[in-house]
Amino acid sequence: MLRTFCCGTQELNGRLGKIKWVMSYLLLVFLVFWSLLANAAKEIIIPLNNWSSQQVVSHAVGQLLAKQGYRVRYQSISSKDQWGAIQRGYVHFQLEIWQASMAEHFDMMVSAKQIVDMGRHDAVGREDWWYPIYVEKECPKLPSWQALNECYSLFSDQSKLGIYYSGPWNFGDADIIRALDLKFEIRRFNHANGIWKVLHQANKTSQPILVLNWSPNWTDIEVQGRFVEFPEYEPECEYDPDWGINPDMVRDCGNPKSGWIKKAAWVGLEHYDVCVYQFIKNINFSNDMLARASHLINVEGLELTAAADNWLSLYSENVSEWLQTFESSTCK
Repeated sequence: MLRTFCCGTQELNGRLGKIKWVMSYLLLVFLVFWSLLANAAKEIIIPLNNWSSQQVVSHAVGQLLAKQGYRVRYQSISSKDQWGAIQRGYVHFQLEIWQASMAEHFDMMVSAKQIVDMGRHDAVGREDWWYPIYVEKECPKLPSWQALNECYSLFSDQSKLGIYYSGPWNFGDADIIRALDLKFEIRRFNHANGIWKVLHQANKTSQPILVLNWSPNWTDIEVQGRFVEFPEYEPECEYDPDWGINPDMVRDCGNPKSGWIKKAAWVGLEHYDVCVYQFIKNINFSNDMLARASHLINVEGLELTAAADNWLSLYSENVSEWLQTFESSTCK
């Protein structure tokens, strides 16, 4: 009897040992799984739009976040489609929102508390019709907009109208053409690169050309040119036909000459990660920063990752100030 009891006890202890081992193994698996879930919750998704400065600064900020331990993913998306993505948290923030082309969506969604206004950059933007300075030799009344109809044939090819090269963004250019009765048609590209390609080609032979351009941009550094001076922008120009020189139509004016450039974020970002939220609020671009970001791609020909590396080196002092967010007690 004693022998039987002894062996049963040994067997029981062996089974208990196996159970403890299995439980320890399951606990380890659970902890690993939970750790993976926690890390996945810290993925930051950054949108990439179709112009160079936005792509460069977005990659630069992504690199900074990756060094802080976040998993960063970049999502190519048009400026038109990004609003719903920001609203739903499919992307987490947008670093470059320009007044002339994006204010309508931005203001509406901020008012409806569907996205968060993360603040205005020191950079001041202008987006409008633009030409290289050499064009004034053949059309000396520029930059006045009235000169466009006198010189439209300079900007034509096989068309009977002058050609204005633009991108996929909504600047109300067709409305401006109708309201001011301009003898021009619009040729659109899906990406800013198409505009720069025709501009580079025209520059080689000093061919007159009229394009959508913006400042800050690489052309601020590389190409001397001017914006067309349309009637001065006022908000009433966008909705009141009685405003301006055409009593029957809106948009008989140019775009704002000193437009804001802002940041936006998903409404859930602060709860999702307060450190990233505060970091984005602290970021502040100057005109030089955005112009140089574009220049690194469009003139210096760097790949996107290399351009972001160079940009971070150029503005290391600013970057250090932004990164102080992660030194706070909340983020350590």
